[in-house]
Formats: sequence, structure tokens, C-alpha cells
Amino acid sequence: MNEVSATSTTGFNRRSVLSLGSVLVAAMIVPTVVKAAPASTAAKVGGATVKAVQFKNNAITLAGNLYLPAGFTEGRKYAAIITVHPGGGVKEQTAGLYALKLAEQGFVTLAFDAGHQGASGGEPRFLDDPMRRVGDIYSAVDYLISLPYIDANRIGALGVCAGSGTAIKAASTDRRIKVVGTVSAVDVGAATRKGWDGKATVAEQIATLDAVAKQRSAEVTGAAPVYVPYVPAVGDKTAPRDLQEAADYYLTPRGQHPNAPNKLLLTSLSAMVSFTGFDQIETLLTQPLMVVAGSEAGSLWHSHELHAKAAGPKELFVVPGATHMDLYDGAGADLAAGKLAPFFTRTLA
Repeated sequence: MNEVSATSTTGFNRRSVLSLGSVLVAAMIVPTVVKAAPASTAAKVGGATVKAVQFKNNAITLAGNLYLPAGFTEGRKYAAIITVHPGGGVKEQTAGLYALKLAEQGFVTLAFDAGHQGASGGEPRFLDDPMRRVGDIYSAVDYLISLPYIDANRIGALGVCAGSGTAIKAASTDRRIKVVGTVSAVDVGAATRKGWDGKATVAEQIATLDAVAKQRSAEVTGAAPVYVPYVPAVGDKTAPRDLQEAADYYLTPRGQHPNAPNKLLLTSLSAMVSFTGFDQIETLLTQPLMVVAGSEAGSLWHSHELHAKAAGPKELFVVPGATHMDLYDGAGADLAAGKLAPFFTRTLA
């Protein structure tokens, strides 16, 4: 079945999606993409060894990269951290960068492609259902606990962008996750409802759901699936600043990856609208939390809400002058990882 753009059949164009902020699940990508090790092999990357692994979430096979610290031996028990990529991203991008940086500090880390994305299985392709991604994280915990060298009582999670919302949801509902961190946090449900700046109207939300309903009905009668981009075109000055930076980041050699083609299945938006990443965290999220965000990020309202509501011990580190994208690579990522590594070391001791 041939794919088509949203505009050609529904009139629901990229600007409509931008207005609701669904593109904020754009994968924030590292300047040098972290290469995956070939299946069943290990490769040296920086100060860690990377192994390609697979594990199951029910019938779907998920593809991951397991990062082992220098001096690794299976005779020890290690603390482990799952790094959760943004929507539209893959494990070789920013999740892999943070996994590498934390492995270099002595942790075993796991970055993986969400179901329906990247090298993981799952049909239809490019479906983005945040609650399914939460289930993927549960399965990642299952996988780590199955490894004899992982201490089941010392598992943490780190989410980037939309990966933060699913990591927080998973930590709130899976007590095996003992500590959680976020970088440029986004509850993608709230962002899809309210827009990048949190100001979208109810009428805009209804228009999104009307478009999804129309498309679902069309597909039942044989129409091709419709896709919308996560990020706008490079140079689109009508988009919010952070999203312009995301396009420069995501759609150029700085961080492009062939498994991250900037495609979102339009019918995903109803699942995204219904997602509540930070719901009930004022009672359920009792684990230690570190929130890292840029002072100039349009998404900063998510980090403030998360920090204000979380029930457990919590820290908020706002990087002066940084935008949403600045924390995904380069000096910004170094600074964020420099705060997160001692936090995880202390709380997973």
C-alpha cells in the first residue's frame, strides 16, 4: 500500500501538527551517531563495549544496544540504567550518547528502539503509542533482570524528551525502577494536547481528533496510511525556535540516521492525546528523581511540572541559556551527564 502525506488526503498539514506540538517528540540527535554493534558481536565505542541485543515485549522483538563499562566482568553485580529515546528517534542517537556516557562511569546501560520504530519489530511501522512504549520499558527491565551480572535492586531509567514522559510513567508503575532522571523532559500527551508552548486550544485538540477519526475510517475502506513529520523542514522560520533547531539537528548529517526517517503515523495522534505521563506522580513517583532542562527551552514547563508534582526526593537542574536541543549533544550533553552520573551513582549505590 502506498503511503501519502497528510495534506494530500485530509487537509491536516504539518502546520496543524506543529500547532499542537506533536512534533516535539522529535528525536534530539547527537553530532556523531553512536554506531550499533552488529548482531551477536561486540564493539569498542569510546570507553565502553557495545553489544547488540534483542528482547521481547510480548510478540514484538525489540532491538537494543547494551553498553558495558571498562573492566567489565560477568562475575560482578552491576547497577544498570535504561536510556529511553525521544519519539521519532532510535537507539543510535541521543539515547545511545547518554548510555555511552553513563557506561563510562561504571554502569551497564541499555538503549533500545521502541516497538514499531527503528530496528525493532512491530506493525504498523511508525506507530507512536506512548503506553506501548511504557510496556517496552517494562520489558527492558525484565531483560536486564535476566542477566546474571545485573543487580535487580539497582536499576534506573533516564528519559530524553518524549522518552522522559514514558520513563516517568514506567517508574511510577514499575517499582523495580529504583531511580529516574530526565533530560529536556516532555509529557508527550500534554504536549500533543496543549502544543509546544502549552497554549493550544480545545478547538485545536478537537480538530486533531477529527482528522484522526476521518483517516481511520478511510483506512478501513482501503485508503493508504498517512504520515506527518515529527520536525519541520530545515529553515522553516514559522516553527518555534526549539523545533527549528530540532530540524537542523534531525535532518542534517549532524545526527541523521536511516532508521529515523521523521515519520509519524497520523492515526497515532489519538493515542498521544490520551497519554498522561505525569498523572499520579504526586503519590506514585516516590523514587529519587533528577530533572535537567535548559532555561530557554520552550518545553521547560514540563520539567517544572514534573519536579513540582513528584512525591519522592527530587532535584531540578536548569542549565542557564540552554534550549531544549542544547542538551542532546556537545557541551550541553556533557554538562547534563556530569550532573546525572553522580546522581545515579549516589542513588543506586
